[in-house]
Amino acid sequence: MRFSTACVAALSASVASAGSWFGQDVITKDVEKVPGDSPLEFCDSDHSNDIVKIESVDLLPNPPESGAELVIRATGTVFEPITDGAYVNLVVKYGLIRLISTQADLCEQIGNVDLECPIEKGVLSITKAVEIPKEVPPGTYNVFAEVINADNKPITCLQATVKFGGKKQSETLGDL
Repeated sequence: MRFSTACVAALSASVASAGSWFGQDVITKDVEKVPGDSPLEFCDSDHSNDIVKIESVDLLPNPPESGAELVIRATGTVFEPITDGAYVNLVVKYGLIRLISTQADLCEQIGNVDLECPIEKGVLSITKAVEIPKEVPPGTYNVFAEVINADNKPITCLQATVKFGGKKQSETLGDL
C-alpha cells in the first residue's frame, strides 16, 4: 500500500479499461502513454479539463523491482489550486484479485512526497525515492488512480500494469 500511495501521491501532486475493474462493460479506445520512462498511461477518458497536465514521469528502475529502491521523477503543470478535500479513488489488482479499493485523502498522502495542500498553480517537479518491499509477490499488478479536487473537478486519472518477478536483467546477462 505504501508503494501505491507514494506513487499516486507523487504522480497526482506533480501533476482504461478501468470500467471492467468496477464490474462494468465498457468499450475501450486506445489509451495514451504518460510521457517518460514508466508503465503509466492516462485513463481512457477526456483529459481536457484536468487540473494537472503531467509532462513526464520517470521510474528508476523501470520496471520497479521488489527489494529495491524506486526513484520517481515527475513533472507537470498545475492549472488550479489543489485544496483540502481532494481525494484519490485507488484500485490495485493482483492478476484478477482486487487487493485495494479505497478512497484516500490526497492531502494526507502527498506528505509522502514532501508536499502539502494547498498546491498552488504553476510548474511542479518531484523526485522521491521509495523502498519496494522484498516481500512483494511476483506477478502482474494493475493500478488505477482517479484523482479529484475538493470541488469535484478532475485532477488526473492514471493506470499502469507492473510485473514483478523473474530474473533481473543483470542476472540474465551473467548467464550468457
